[in-house]
Amino acid sequence: KDQQRAYLRTLPAHIRLEFQLNNDKLNVLLVHGSPRKVNEYLFEDRDEKSMLRIMEQADADVMCFGHTHKPYHRVLPTEITEDVHYRHAINIGSVGKPKDADPRGGYVLLTINENSSVKDKDSIQVEFIRFDYEIEKAAKAVEDSPLPNEYADMLRNA
Repeated sequence: KDQQRAYLRTLPAHIRLEFQLNNDKLNVLLVHGSPRKVNEYLFEDRDEKSMLRIMEQADADVMCFGHTHKPYHRVLPTEITEDVHYRHAINIGSVGKPKDADPRGGYVLLTINENSSVKDKDSIQVEFIRFDYEIEKAAKAVEDSPLPNEYADMLRNA
């Protein structure tokens, strides 16, 4: 257990991907909670100015995160000179411990292609994919682990 925690501490706090598309640079940032704190909650109703400030400070055009276990995609426009720059805040949801009343696992398929641009909000596609898994098997594994048994109940009662 201590060895596993030590390993987890060696992993990066975030992953940054930079795409050069035509004349645009597109920065994608992957974090758990937020770029500022691993356990910061970025709920869907967060003030737009606050979300934009977080993304601008992190130089993120597309930011994928989780922690709330509630999937959503928000497109946030911001004026830069005469052009509008669109940023995408994407909560990818969770594989387990769902908090959106859907017990299935979830992930996001993010499509960026050569025509994607920060100036066209529809040029970056976000598809939420849900899948079934053996919930009871996962719940029993939780009960057989050091995790609190209420996590197993959350899986069963989603």
